Amino acid sequence: MEDFEGNSAYAYYSSFFVGPEADGYRLQVSGFTEGDAGDALSVHNGHMFSTFNKDQDGSQVNCARLYLGAFWYGDCHNTNPNGVYSWGAEGSIHGVGVEWSDWKGYNYSLKSISMKIRPVQ
Repeated sequence: MEDFEGNSAYAYYSSFFVGPEADGYRLQVSGFTEGDAGDALSVHNGHMFSTFNKDQDGSQVNCARLYLGAFWYGDCHNTNPNGVYSWGAEGSIHGVGVEWSDWKGYNYSLKSISMKIRPVQ
């Protein structure tokens, strides 16, 4: 991931699995082992994928609508890589940007986040 000041960070997980449609595309992620971005993804482990029109999160509200994204929200999020793309620090709308809270907090929208997934050997 990269911020608008040219800094980059990463988080490495040893296991990442998305379940079938019948189980709501449930996320199974574990094994955060390193990375200067911190572990903002593990809290999403075990949650189903939620969208504006398919609320499958564990919250009383529709997190996808509230935070303008789609993700494996639980009681909303610690990371929101599918959030609204804006330009860096944004204090006016909490939590809607492209975020990785353990690195930049909830009021900073990142320039980019990418996930690199490879098959288990």
